Amino acid sequence: MIKTAILTISDKGSKGERTDITGPSIKKLLNQDIFLVEFYKIIPDEIDIIEKELIILSDELNFELILTNGGTGFSQRDVTPEATERVITKKVPGIAEAMRLNSLKITPKAMLSRAISGIRNNTLIVNLPGSPKAATENLEFIMDALPHGIEILNGTASECARK
Repeated sequence: MIKTAILTISDKGSKGERTDITGPSIKKLLNQDIFLVEFYKIIPDEIDIIEKELIILSDELNFELILTNGGTGFSQRDVTPEATERVITKKVPGIAEAMRLNSLKITPKAMLSRAISGIRNNTLIVNLPGSPKAATENLEFIMDALPHGIEILNGTASECARK
């Protein structure tokens, strides 16, 4: 089981002015036999708050996978990639590249995503879009590769575990 956290980044959602549909949609999509979602929270689009939450989830609570959603666009308040960049120690560009590549087959607006992915200690952090449709589509594109990536990260991957 992959210990997973879902972090929704939304000013309105954090104030109770908007119901978060994306976070629950992400959770529903994850195979419960593989991904154990033990944490879900909505926080505002504040770079220091996002950074602090990512550090706590990875360093103190030892989550193996953190899926953020929201804050990856062009708005002045969209700072999720910058917060993620501050805390990761290794970039994993292939995940974001795969999401954008596959999303471009659906909409040219996919090129506007600034989402990134990276590693902090033994945690993989993946930025997903804030839209429920885009977030679940992007997660579907990468979901099959995530377990193997987590196995490599925590040292339990088999050398011949290629698909």
